[in-house]
Amino acid sequence: MFGIGTPELIFIILIVLLLFGGKKIPELMKGLGKGVRSFKDGMNGLDPDAPSEKKTDKPTPEEPKHDGQ
Repeated sequence: MFGIGTPELIFIILIVLLLFGGKKIPELMKGLGKGVRSFKDGMNGLDPDAPSEKKTDKPTPEEPKHDGQ
């Protein structure tokens, strides 16, 4: 597809390990996953900052009314 075979992938992985170290890679992958998820949500028209509308069985309590006294 891109002309990248197994030896090239191994070489790239080794370079990444040398540059970032073994402890930093999980953090990088976590950030990459969040970015991909955000991109997919954006493509689907979902706003990640919008509050989700979950239906609950509990009615919301009403504010007590004051008579003005």
